[in-house]
Amino acid sequence: MSPDPAQDRGHHRLSPARVLDLDPLIDDPKTRIVVCCGSGGVGKTTTAAALGLRAAERGRKVVVLTIDPARRLAQSMGIDSLDNTPRRVKGVDGDGELHAMMLDMKRTFDEIVEAHADAERAATILNNPFYQSLSAGFAGTQEYMAMEKLGQLRARDEWDLIVVDTPPSRSALDFLDAPKRLGSFLDGRLIRLLTAPAKLGGRAGMKFLNVGMSMMTGTLGKLLGGQLLKDVQTFVAAMDTTFGGFRTRADATYKLLQAPGTAFLVVAAPERDALREAAYFVERLAAEDMPLAGLVLNRVHGSGAGRLSAERALAAAENLEETRIVDQDGGKAGLRNSPDTYGSSEPPASADAEPPASETDSPSADQAVLGVEGLTAGLLRLHAERMQLLSREQRTRDRFTALHPEVAVAEVAALPGDVHDLAGLRNIGDRLAANRPELPETADD
Repeated sequence: MSPDPAQDRGHHRLSPARVLDLDPLIDDPKTRIVVCCGSGGVGKTTTAAALGLRAAERGRKVVVLTIDPARRLAQSMGIDSLDNTPRRVKGVDGDGELHAMMLDMKRTFDEIVEAHADAERAATILNNPFYQSLSAGFAGTQEYMAMEKLGQLRARDEWDLIVVDTPPSRSALDFLDAPKRLGSFLDGRLIRLLTAPAKLGGRAGMKFLNVGMSMMTGTLGKLLGGQLLKDVQTFVAAMDTTFGGFRTRADATYKLLQAPGTAFLVVAAPERDALREAAYFVERLAAEDMPLAGLVLNRVHGSGAGRLSAERALAAAENLEETRIVDQDGGKAGLRNSPDTYGSSEPPASADAEPPASETDSPSADQAVLGVEGLTAGLLRLHAERMQLLSREQRTRDRFTALHPEVAVAEVAALPGDVHDLAGLRNIGDRLAANRPELPETADD
């Protein structure tokens, strides 16, 4: 069976300019923050943990900050539970250290309040119903608090490298947008207007409220409820006098992400929607002047028999399954009027004649042959499906690289099961740093 030229043309390594080399990135002492971002379900948590483990085993002191509701990171690292405090991971080889933590959104918000307020004012804020709702699940709070926690970790200067697993947002862009949205809300004109009477104080404040604010607050009270409006006013007044505007803090997180020493890794799967989201994120990072290290393409499928195309595998399977295809049986030699008997001095075999014993196949032998052929046909069809999947992934990857040829790519093969221990994370780290493309590269010619 001769090789398929079309398949041969597809087996080329990625050019060096397009291969993401991760070891120099995590080895560089100037790299202090690595942010793994992308849409949900593409393996950000596993990538972050694997990079953290690899960096630690290469001598760095690393902390991995994850925002993974499934808590798989804790299981992989042998920690019973992760919380808002970094915990050291045991079983790490080499001279480095690995610590891991899971963002507790509400606890991080509480820590901000406690750090910037005296005990009495902090208690007022923490017990405020509006604050409790805001800190527990207001849109954008998780992303904002992830950046707050990143800022806290960086300020402590205790770790050589901080690896961040970004929140599993509906859109990867939420990670960049949410902090500013929340900051704009909490530091916006409407919130300041609601607290204006309290800031004026005394009779002047009451007069302003009665004359200038009564209509607006009355309308808002009907829409939101009088008690909620009061809770919002009390909360914002306390927060504003405690530690200034949230917009300023959001701007500070942006500067941290743009600073030298920060590197973004966009994580995706070789699927259309995931790579479309990755492309949007790449463009947004460029627009915001944030340093992009490259793309990690997870769960890439490959084949050890790539020279056998899907079309040829399907044809071979059909040939095995269809008994009337030529060359499947011994032909019609021996039957009356068979052309094979012309010119022969031997008379045609009688239909009732018993074939020689050596040519008699037992039923068990026939069943064995049929079973092997059926199994072979099934395997060929499975291979055809794998090659079709590989082809789709290759086309999807090539569309992304054609759109963003400047983005370096590291490909990680799909594994048969979930990563559940340090050995699995170590395997992922080895694959990340192998500089070996799992998908064949389409030839330029």
